[in-house]
Amino acid sequence: MTGSGDNPLFDNGNDEDPLALDPGFAGRFEAAPRAPCQLYLLSPPTLPSDFVARLAQALEAGPVAAFQLRLKGLDDHAIARAAEPLQRLCADRDVAFIVNDNMALAKRLGADGVHLGQGDGDPREARTLLGPSAQIGVTCHDSRHLAMEAGEAGADYVAFGSFFPTSTKEVRHRADPSLLGWWSTLFEVPCVAIGGVTPANGRPLVEAGADFLAVCGAVWNHPDGPAVAVQQFTPVLNILA
Repeated sequence: MTGSGDNPLFDNGNDEDPLALDPGFAGRFEAAPRAPCQLYLLSPPTLPSDFVARLAQALEAGPVAAFQLRLKGLDDHAIARAAEPLQRLCADRDVAFIVNDNMALAKRLGADGVHLGQGDGDPREARTLLGPSAQIGVTCHDSRHLAMEAGEAGADYVAFGSFFPTSTKEVRHRADPSLLGWWSTLFEVPCVAIGGVTPANGRPLVEAGADFLAVCGAVWNHPDGPAVAVQQFTPVLNILA
């Protein structure tokens, strides 16, 4: 994912993927060279009054690939007002600004891309609306089938999760790290690991094959502030370097 300056996460997968995934699948193949995993920040469900400053602190503390504005219960006008200073901040730092769920709002804002849940529309429709350079991500829960469908539809990344318990949203699907290894072994489309990810538990996800760690509470609720949280993620992201 790239920002404005260089512009190029649920259905139960068990019913769709009846064959159990071999946890050692990826280990049977010679590992291809991989770029370092990157950080993908998600906004909290509601924004505190000082959130612009908090986001600036996070972006200045270490490399961040993307920021997703994920606000629930607000109309498009309110989200657009909240987005303006955050989008400008991301553009200034070459961080991709992604809108959650709403491709029409992403178009209105001139966002770098949109993240689609399973009920938020087809990636092909988003591509037509947003253009060839837009970053389009799709929530795939714990399902190989949904991920392959998203890839075939032209998604720029697929998001698997939840990997761990999280208070950010209701968890209805739990994914295993082996899913990341299976995907990254067979497909070139990047994969995002989401759901309760912290510096303490992120390492197995990076080792398994995650290209991005999507993080919310671990950053915004960190007792020492978002900058410290981002700094703590840096060595986790670089463990394969």
